Amino acid sequence: MSFIRPEARAALWQWREVLAAGLMFLLGLKWAFSEAGFTAITGWAFVATGLVTAVIGAQRMRFRRGTSGPGVVQVDEGQIAYFGPLTGGAVAASELERLALDQSSKPPHWLLEQPGQPPLAIPVNAEGYEALFDVFAALPGLKTERMLTELRRRGPHQVVIWERSSSRPEHQRLH
Repeated sequence: MSFIRPEARAALWQWREVLAAGLMFLLGLKWAFSEAGFTAITGWAFVATGLVTAVIGAQRMRFRRGTSGPGVVQVDEGQIAYFGPLTGGAVAASELERLALDQSSKPPHWLLEQPGQPPLAIPVNAEGYEALFDVFAALPGLKTERMLTELRRRGPHQVVIWERSSSRPEHQRLH
């Protein structure tokens, strides 16, 4: 028997990192202003960690889309695998050349390109998709805010979110 309605539990679960960061921040403030010595220093460390965790948690919250999409995503030791009802495949995160978002698909899909393989299309709401946030955030030069903005944008378009800087010769670049 649960004392919390399923809808409320789902909402709290979506905000879990932000709520934990808020508690850490408040505990840090209490220790920083009511204690002395090492405990006060630890309190200030909790305040700083709480702020950073809140920013990261807010980004993760914006990345979440629900898990009603087809297929399952699995990230294991830098290998991104997608097992879908009709398609699937795997790419190595270290060998990614391009990350794109295809909003024209229903549901929208991440397109992960690796040399010598066809692009791997992963629905943005496939089971286990949350593990992709950490993989994408680790890509060198990826702008997380731009990725989150494009994820919220609607319309039939495909946009390149990230591309390895050495994947195209300089003379072919438009920007």
